[in-house]
Amino acid sequence: MNILSISGSLRSESLNTRLLKSLKASAVHPISVSIETLHGIPLYDGDLEESSGVPDAVVALREQIKQTDGLILAMPEYNGGMPGVLKNALDWLTRPPEEMGPTFFNRPLALCGATPGGLGTALAQAGSLVVFRQLKVDLFP
Repeated sequence: MNILSISGSLRSESLNTRLLKSLKASAVHPISVSIETLHGIPLYDGDLEESSGVPDAVVALREQIKQTDGLILAMPEYNGGMPGVLKNALDWLTRPPEEMGPTFFNRPLALCGATPGGLGTALAQAGSLVVFRQLKVDLFP
């Protein structure tokens, strides 16, 4: 089983990237975990999409997602919500609209997160449920 994990933080040594590195290191055959970042994905801009198409970094990430058996998103919590860089990537990954289904519909997805705060990333994860319901992923509790 091939799992793609994506850190919702751009910092190379973020707690969430480190969490995914630990997860990858503890994966046992037949489970394999790979880690991706959101580097290289520009802010969503419909004018950019119209003039240049979907950026290569988005296309590459989308193809990786389509080749996996499931996703794990490590989500930091910024001001009680999903980080903008993660929401931005999800917005790009659904462009053009006909890509949303093959990329996300019924794909197993698990959320996790690490933060020094007392509630962990509970608020960000709870707030993100509207987005993940729209994407029609198979969300693991």
